[in-house]
Amino acid sequence: MNSNEIVQLAAEASDDKRAEDIIALDMNEVSLVADYFLICHGSNERQVQAIARAIKDAAEEKGISVRRLEGYEQARWILVDIGDVVCHVFHKDERSYYNLERLWGDATRVSLTVGQEG
Repeated sequence: MNSNEIVQLAAEASDDKRAEDIIALDMNEVSLVADYFLICHGSNERQVQAIARAIKDAAEEKGISVRRLEGYEQARWILVDIGDVVCHVFHKDERSYYNLERLWGDATRVSLTVGQEG
């Protein structure tokens, strides 16, 4: 799978657990850290953990190794590192505080097939 397919997979897994405001940022032009950031949030710690676990499980089911899972116990900001895709799963209170969308404002938003209102 290429990194665009992986970010879509992660978005679908997040959406399955009712993650809110799912966005993906193309980081190719602004950072060497990853090709894409996926950012979403849940409304409580259990949901944040469920979203992160769903992303991890979806990746592993496709044979993609998860390099790192950070912050799972606290469930305020869980980072799921899938190599070229880094997923940031926030508790809703933390998301607005860290505001990664503004911090990485130069990155282009990627169209996702999930998480759209309507």
